Amino acid sequence: MSVQILSANLDTPEFGALIDKHAELMLSLSPPGSCHFLAMEGLRDPAVTVWEMRDGDELVGCGGLKELSSTHGEIKSMHTLATKRGAGLGRKMLDHVLGEASARGYDRLSLETGSMDGFLPSRTLYKSCGFEICPPFGDYVEDPYSVFMTKLL
Repeated sequence: MSVQILSANLDTPEFGALIDKHAELMLSLSPPGSCHFLAMEGLRDPAVTVWEMRDGDELVGCGGLKELSSTHGEIKSMHTLATKRGAGLGRKMLDHVLGEASARGYDRLSLETGSMDGFLPSRTLYKSCGFEICPPFGDYVEDPYSVFMTKLL
């Protein structure tokens, strides 16, 4: 598998379908009021940078970075196709996002993920990369369905 990470083309039906799969998964695991994924309009926000992962011509995943301030970023829209999970693609995207956050001069990178069992692989990945549980940040509030994590860069 030779996966490349590229700037995402949000205008393709293929990318739209990937985000639809991401939304469907998030809504299947969390109550709607506790889902914080970005729909396509949120991904178009100028504060958000989105990348896609391709295995040859196949779109296999995505990830995003939202600028919260000049020193603080948030990981958004991390998703890998179900058929490609377990191959290290999530870590590859996370490493890319961490590199970009460092290049931007951020001193902190944070994220919100779910507290349910379906999010355990994500929480495990983030913890293995040095993220720690933290209080809600930005506009988030305490929610039993959310886990907030942060990493000093």
